[in-house]
Amino acid sequence: MAHSVAILGASGYAGGELVRLLDAHPAFDVAYLGANTRAGRTLNEIHPQLAAGTRRLGPVDPAALPPVDLAFLALPHGASARTAGLLLERGTKVVDLGSDYRLDSEQRYLAAYGDPHPFPDRLRDWAYGLPELFGRSLPGSDRVAVPGCYPTATVLALAPLLAGGWIRSDGIVVNAMSGVSGAGRNIREQLQYGAIDENVGAYGVGRHRHRPEIEMALEMASGVPRVSVTFTPHLVPMQRGILVTVTATLARPAGRAALQDALATRYSDARFVDVIDGSPQTRWVVGSNRALIASFVDETTERVIVIAAIDNLLKGAAGQAVQVANLMLGLEESTGLPVAGWMP
Repeated sequence: MAHSVAILGASGYAGGELVRLLDAHPAFDVAYLGANTRAGRTLNEIHPQLAAGTRRLGPVDPAALPPVDLAFLALPHGASARTAGLLLERGTKVVDLGSDYRLDSEQRYLAAYGDPHPFPDRLRDWAYGLPELFGRSLPGSDRVAVPGCYPTATVLALAPLLAGGWIRSDGIVVNAMSGVSGAGRNIREQLQYGAIDENVGAYGVGRHRHRPEIEMALEMASGVPRVSVTFTPHLVPMQRGILVTVTATLARPAGRAALQDALATRYSDARFVDVIDGSPQTRWVVGSNRALIASFVDETTERVIVIAAIDNLLKGAAGQAVQVANLMLGLEESTGLPVAGWMP
């Protein structure tokens, strides 16, 4: 029997990918699509690339939803907190792609977003939905927060090396690059073609909101009590993809083979993570739920370089959300998810 699901925030890029994945999923039936400013419009007006586009989007209001087993929230920052609570009160499981419940404390939330959380007592009730590292907490859970796209790539790259004592927990530097779809669908001057074409620029320098999440997830996954990260994201002129280049200091002498083996051993059973020999490229993962990781050693400086690539809209958002929902509902983790990318 199919599980009925709703998608709130179906008009955005991640919401559109959720519709595409869930329409083809053998165990899910999409019963409701909701949107904020685009409520009342048909799906094909907003996502002409999708099939069955005559469905009309309703409001983002839990009272408007029919009874469903699970709701995906692909809403802007701050819009999930109350909505998720109302859905949970109805007995609806929730997978939140937004940022409202990713952090484990009011202090971290305040450091990331500059405002107090509206329901700080609920933060620790949510599982953190990075299946390769926290998968045991997901089956049977009724509420899971999907990690951000940058934290997903960064934490997958670093957590096994931190947990194994291969690298130091201080002085970690993360330089990351993202395609423009990671900034969402809203029209902004800095995202117009004339601003991004033939241009690369850093943003959120020294204050990006994903840094506290990265540090939190690394501490949780490795058991190291204090992790310090310098995180600098860059916007690059491509539609999709994230590439992170992480530099850390060796905690003990090690060659590349040992680090590659540590990563490969940790992810030996991970359906969507591959440790490769060469340097990952974003074009190899676009259109898939895959993460590609490779480590290198700079012997002159005794520094480790770890590179990871993901599709920000799939493994960094909608694909990971479906992976999480599969686990929550007792389905095989990879059901309905693409492993192969689009481009060579």
